[in-house]
Amino acid sequence: MDLVNIFIRSAFVDNMIFAFFFGMCSYLAVSKTVKTAFGLGMAVIFVLVVTIPINYLIENYVLKEGALSWVGQEFSSVNLSYLTFIMFIAVIASTVQLVEMIVEKISPALYGALGIFLPLIAVNCAILGGALFMQEKQFTTIGQATVYGLGSGVGWFIAVVLIAAIRERIRYANIPGPLRGVGMAFLITGLMGLAFLGFMGFEI
Repeated sequence: MDLVNIFIRSAFVDNMIFAFFFGMCSYLAVSKTVKTAFGLGMAVIFVLVVTIPINYLIENYVLKEGALSWVGQEFSSVNLSYLTFIMFIAVIASTVQLVEMIVEKISPALYGALGIFLPLIAVNCAILGGALFMQEKQFTTIGQATVYGLGSGVGWFIAVVLIAAIRERIRYANIPGPLRGVGMAFLITGLMGLAFLGFMGFEI
């Protein structure tokens, strides 16, 4: 599978927000300003790029049936796939903790602006969804899994920054009262999702 195609499909065709509506809680909450959206988007990219390759290695060398055959032939029939969720979540939570410490050290203002939504990346369904989709797609190399993680993160980043830029522009627009805030954000997300359908089937 070509790495460029994996990146394009994961970022645009199988976009976590517009195709699967994963990570909507933080997407809607931090997309009021471009600055906070940019910061959280970069954090999501980092977490996906780090966790998906690690979870790929865990899946293929620890969890799958026969994955432990490298230890010895007596372990070739061991199947630890029932530990998939807890192992994936443990890797994600550890990485998010690292990101939280880095952001707090480098940019205290951004850390304060992101608030509770930074540590909540650990339970962001886009992150766990990326790991589970990686498992479903059965990539043959860790390079493919890494590119998939990068593409998924970039796709989420594009979505949250775009919606933040639009919400900043329409903040003072003459919008009917019931549609202001989250209501308009949902409408814009739906329209952007339709626009991203134009990438369906697009491959290089």
